[in-house]
Amino acid sequence: MHGHYATYSDQRLRNSLYRPYCRQWLYFDPILNNRRYLQYLFFPTPATEAENRVICVSAVGHRAAFTCIVTNLIPNLTVNSVDGFQCFPYYVYNEDGSGRRENITDWALARFQAAYGADVSKRDIFHYVYGVLHHPFYRERYAANLKRELPCIPLAPGAEAFREVARIGGELAALHLGYEQAEEYPLSKREAPGERVDWRVGEKRMRLNADKTALAYNDWLTLEGIPVEVYRYRLGSRSALEWVIDQYHVSTDSRSGITSDPNRDDDPQYIVRLIGQVVTVSVETVRLVDTLAQVVLVDPLTLLPA
Repeated sequence: MHGHYATYSDQRLRNSLYRPYCRQWLYFDPILNNRRYLQYLFFPTPATEAENRVICVSAVGHRAAFTCIVTNLIPNLTVNSVDGFQCFPYYVYNEDGSGRRENITDWALARFQAAYGADVSKRDIFHYVYGVLHHPFYRERYAANLKRELPCIPLAPGAEAFREVARIGGELAALHLGYEQAEEYPLSKREAPGERVDWRVGEKRMRLNADKTALAYNDWLTLEGIPVEVYRYRLGSRSALEWVIDQYHVSTDSRSGITSDPNRDDDPQYIVRLIGQVVTVSVETVRLVDTLAQVVLVDPLTLLPA
C-alpha cells in the first residue's frame, strides 16, 4: 500500500524469548514485525546479545501474577502469553549497533554511591534491581502499586543489605541467563518396556502426573523425581517447568499448514536436557529467593523509579 518492500537478510534471523525459557527463531524486520518498540536499540545486531541484558517486567495493569525475567534475547511482547511487558536494558545502542551506552543514569549512580560507597558500579545497581524485584517482601508490600505503575526501587537500609541484594540479584541473573548451561537435575528416567528409544516430542503434549512429581515425556520415556520446590518458581500463571511443557510439542497451524517442530536433529536430547536444566534453575531460584527474604528491605516513603 505504501510502496515498502521487505528484502531478505540472514542478519535479521534472530533468536527471541517467546515464552520463559523457550527460545524461537524470529525474523526481525521493521516491515514484517507489527511492533518492534525499542528492541532494535536494545539488540540491534546478533553481537549485542553477547553483552546486553534486559530486565523484563509485567506492564501496568497486568492480569497474571507479577513476572520478572532477565534475558539477552529479543523478548516477545507477551512473554507470559497474557500481559504486555516493559523492558529495562543495561545498554542501549544506535540502530547499527554502534554508540553503546549504559542505560543507568549518572544521577542514579551518584544516588547509590552516596548511600553505599564510591565503589558501587552501574552493574551492581542492575543486579540490585533484579534482586529487589524478586524479593518476597517487595512483591507483597507493593503488589497494588505493581498493578497500576511500573516498579519503583527502594533503597536498602545500609551498605551490607545493598551488597547482599546485589549479590543475590547477580546470581539470579546469571542463573536465568545461562539456563541452557545449567547442570541437569538428576531426574530418574523410566523407559516403557517394548517401546523403541525415542527422544522426540510429538503432537501429544508432555503431561505431569497427579502430584506433579513425574512427567510423561512421550510413549517411551517418563521423567521422575521432580521436586515440589520447582512449582514455587512461577512466571505469571505457570511455573518455569510448566512453560516448557506447554511450549515443547509438535503443532500444525490450521490456516497455513505450517508445522512447528521443536525437536532438533542435530541435538536429539535437547528437550530432555532442557527439562532437567529448568528444574535445576527453578530449585536454585527458590533457594536464592528464600535467602533474599532474610535481607531486610526498608519500607520507604519515597521510591526510586526503576
